[in-house]
This record gives sequence, structure tokens and C-alpha cells, in this order.
Amino acid sequence: MALEFAVEVFQNEYLPEGAAEVNAIVTVTATGTAADVAPVASADAAEVIIVDTSGSMRYPPTKLAAAKQATAAAIDTLRDGVRFAVVAGTDTARMVYPRIQALELAGPRTRAAAKEAVQRLRADGGTAIGRWLVLADNLFAVHSGGPKHAILLTDGENQHETPQQLARVLDEVAGSFTCDCRGVGTDWQVSELRRISEALLGTVDIVADPQGLADDFRSMAANAMGKAMADVSLRLWTPEGAQVRFLKQASPGLLDLTGRRVEAGPRTGEYPTGAWAGAESRDYHLCVRVKPAKVGDRMLASRVSLVGPSGEVLGQGRVLATWTDDTVLSTRINSEVAHYTGQAELAEAIQDGLEARKAGDVGRATAKLGRAVKLAHESGNTDTAKLLAKVVDVEDPRTGTVKLRARVADADEMTLDTRSTVTKRVGKG
Repeated sequence: MALEFAVEVFQNEYLPEGAAEVNAIVTVTATGTAADVAPVASADAAEVIIVDTSGSMRYPPTKLAAAKQATAAAIDTLRDGVRFAVVAGTDTARMVYPRIQALELAGPRTRAAAKEAVQRLRADGGTAIGRWLVLADNLFAVHSGGPKHAILLTDGENQHETPQQLARVLDEVAGSFTCDCRGVGTDWQVSELRRISEALLGTVDIVADPQGLADDFRSMAANAMGKAMADVSLRLWTPEGAQVRFLKQASPGLLDLTGRRVEAGPRTGEYPTGAWAGAESRDYHLCVRVKPAKVGDRMLASRVSLVGPSGEVLGQGRVLATWTDDTVLSTRINSEVAHYTGQAELAEAIQDGLEARKAGDVGRATAKLGRAVKLAHESGNTDTAKLLAKVVDVEDPRTGTVKLRARVADADEMTLDTRSTVTKRVGKG
């Protein structure tokens, strides 16, 4: 079983005299068909499903019933031989299946037993998500194989932990496993789940109607089962006097990896990208600050290497810098860099606009959400444009002329916020 990787760099390498900032989009593509990329070996994947069973999950009663159905759907999606567990989360964390703190091998008997245990779940107690993650981390600690993935479902705020306590937990468990987070209903905090998903290199989304949980859980579990290689990193080398200003995943969603750097040698750092499947492609925005040079000078601003779990180099690319006095060359805007810079600004405008709206600052909210409408229109991000149209009345998308709606459903506002970091892929070249 093996994946093949390709690393491509898209940039305008030409800089005006005195310039010191180099931007590039790094595209990483994993390839492999069903015929040549075998499924992950039985002992090489682990899944933990974490279900909120706090008291608020009782109301309405369909919420907990849907969560049970969704958990069963995820369990049925697990491949035979995958190690798994189900955890119930309140102000503590407890094992649902197996009863002891361990991972069980998926098979017909254990899947049936797990689903039976899930059906006995009752809702009561508070919410302390950090404790749920600690238990998941302990379960994954005994698994030394391939991809480790968790699904986390909650319907409320993290009331029984301070933000500082949750931050400490995230620092401890980051890098141990990936986690996709889902909020059901509208009584949870988008920023809180986004913080967790970003720390654990996962996704965050809203399931406003509990009836949509089963399909979503089934999809997340299937995606996890498709991963064929875990713990892949981007290794960045920079020349003397240069430094990485930032590295951000730009597609399929925005994720700032800058603070996740691990030193890996002289002027070299590694940044985690998580697990990969065949036929998967992601884009990263790299910005490097270099020493300015004279017109005509050319340098390697960064060597980008994709590194596997054993340190093997899976692919490489080069980010270049050439200083010129030709303004036609130096002012040419690379389309890939420009597109993703716009997508990052779009997400920021949405989040700032929604925050201003909640604070009652109509002027700022209108300006920010209007800017978001304009950016979504220019970049062809029709999905985000549709979500914005549920929060503002769009008079002219080309200019970003909008009016705030007097009444907006909580679910519509939270959906826009949650999906603000999902980007529109740019066509390359």
C-alpha cells in the first residue's frame, strides 16, 4: 500500500529592488486508485466517536435519538479490523463501548454490541469537552499504527471548563489525532468548536436539524476510512537570514499552521498536515521574508518537502525569488496567491461582520458583510454567496451593496459563520 505525492509551486518569483516578502501557493496532491492503493491495514486505523450526553440533549427528545442513530451509522461504516470506541461526554467522560478503557476491533459482533450500548445512552449532566478529548487521547495512545480519527458531537457550550483549561488540553493532545467537530442545534459556540477542530486538524460544521446527523456521521466515518497515510508533514527549509512569516492551508478550508512549527534542523521546520487519502489535493499559502538583494540576483527562498511518518521525503518543490527593475514582471499578481488572499479576507470579513452584528454595530456589520458579498462574487464562491444572502439583502454583489436583515434565523447565521473558512478552489496556472 502506497500513495504517490506531487508538490507544485505557483508564484510570481519576480520582486522589485528592496522587496523582502515572497508568496507562493504550494499544491500537494496524493494519487492512487482503488487498484493500487489498498485499504488501510486492520491494525492501522483507529476511530473514537464522542457523543454529548449532557442534560440539554434531552430537549427536544429527537436530539438524543438522532445522535444515537448517527453513532450507529458511523459504527456500521467502520471497516472490519479497525480499532474503535464510543465515549459519552458530560462534565466527565465515560466509556460507552467497550466498557473498559480500550479500543475494540470492529467486526459484526462488536459493531452490534456497540450499537446496543449506544441505544442505552441517557442525557444528564454538564459539558466539559476537554475531558472528553483527554479520554480519546488516552484511547489513541495505545494505537501505534496509522490514522487516528475522532468524531465529536455537542449541542451546547463548554460550561464546566474554563477556556484556559480547554486550551491546556488542546496543547496536550494536538498532533495525537485528528477530530471532526459537529454542533447540533443552535445553542453551541462556533468559535469554541472551530478552536478545537483547528487544533486537531479537523473540520467543524453545524447540523441544525438533528435528522441530518446520520448522513453526516456516515460521511465523516467513510472519509476517515479512506485515509491511507497518517502524520504527513510539510518541511520548510529557508536560507540564512530568511524566516517563514506564515504557512496556512488555503484549500479545502482555511487553517493557520504557522504556530504548529516543529524545528527539524538548521533553518528547517516541519508543519503537520494530518492524514491523507488517495485522489486528494490541498493548497497551502506560504509567505517567506528574505534578505533583499540587488537587481539580477536570484535565490532559493524556500525548499518545500513533503515528509512521511518515517521521515521519508514524498515530494519536493522550490520557492524562488528574483529581483528585477522590470515593473511589468514585478507587479504581475500571481492568480493563485491573489485568489487565496481574497478567500482569507472573505472569511475574516464574514466573522468580523457577524461579530459586529451581534454587538449592534450596524455600520461596521453592513460594511464587513458587504465586503464579503463582493469578495464572494469576485471569486465565484457561490456557496458562500448563498449563505450571505440569508443574512443580508444583496442589492448589488459587484459593489457589495447590502442591507442587514432585521430578522435572521440563528441557524442561518451560525451556518455562515461555521462555513466561512471553506474556500473556493482556484484553477491552476
